[in-house]
Amino acid sequence: MSPVRRCSRTACGRPAVATLTYVYADSTAVLGPLATYAEPHCYDLCAEHSERLTAPRGWEVVRLAVDRTTPRHSGDDLEALADAVREAARPPASEGPPPKPAKPTTEGIDPMEVARRGHLRILRSPDS
Repeated sequence: MSPVRRCSRTACGRPAVATLTYVYADSTAVLGPLATYAEPHCYDLCAEHSERLTAPRGWEVVRLAVDRTTPRHSGDDLEALADAVREAARPPASEGPPPKPAKPTTEGIDPMEVARRGHLRILRSPDS
């Protein structure tokens, strides 16, 4: 599957540069920059089809600033993403000795609960 999104118009295989959405309540068609994600209720259009777009009689077309070039990821973008992932995975810096774990209490524990790991719980079968 190609990472480049294509124009939604039938038989057009050019790369999409704009996204068309409709505001039915206002009888408005909005043509703006290519959306981050492909949505089922939006239409991706190539440069040619976005320039030739017309709306039904009585409708208004709102054209937002559109970058007509095909978006490309630079090495800097990928490096910034990799750095952000590394930073999120890094354990927080601790100052001083680690805190002592609190003693477990039986107060407020579900009797069906066998074990817990983070936010997940292992429950006893209701049959046993």
